[in-house]
Amino acid sequence: MGLPAPVALASALQAAYAGLTSVVDDLDDFDLLLPTGCRGWTISDLLLHLTLDPQRALVALATPAAGPPDTDFVSYFRSFPGSGEAAAAVAHAQWVRRTAAAFGRPKSIVERWTETARATWYAVSKADPAGLIRTQNLVLTVPDFVATLVTEAVIHHLDMIVSLPDAPEPQPEAVAVALSTMDGLAGADGLPVHWSEREALLKGSGREDLTAEDRQALGDRADLFPLLS
Repeated sequence: MGLPAPVALASALQAAYAGLTSVVDDLDDFDLLLPTGCRGWTISDLLLHLTLDPQRALVALATPAAGPPDTDFVSYFRSFPGSGEAAAAVAHAQWVRRTAAAFGRPKSIVERWTETARATWYAVSKADPAGLIRTQNLVLTVPDFVATLVTEAVIHHLDMIVSLPDAPEPQPEAVAVALSTMDGLAGADGLPVHWSEREALLKGSGREDLTAEDRQALGDRADLFPLLS
């Protein structure tokens, strides 16, 4: 599985961010304090964490990089220094909780998310698809970078709706990009064909455990899971 054309990728980002906004837009302050699939985080905590991505994107898109690219939309998720280290994960989780608590009310985080996400999609829609950006000491093409934003948004959308059974699921064009990422991370044979799209996203990101059938289908590639977290 590969990536769609740049225009379609921009539309996928818009769909991903609009989908998240549709989840939180009508929630009141108490609803925003419900738990999510990210341990220790409420919906408002997770939304603040998510806001870091469009903030970072606005900086990256305004700061062109010299080539060649050293990372693509798949290898990006293998490239974080300290990835998988419990101490780093706890430190970030605590920082997010403290920062979210500094807002006078959870709805203020929704306002911050909404305006930042909208500005980022606009910047992406105007960006040169042949351009390069630098983020987190990595150099990516603009389309590859956009795909990473979509994937993060889709996975955390599923985290966000754990306590909201009637909330909308991520939109299909955004899900397709996230699945392409998972497929690339899963190795040459890709994801097991017996998985549904939702199952692939949850199991690929470690939100659901692999079954014995999954491990048999994956073989040695089961050791790669979770593909991202």
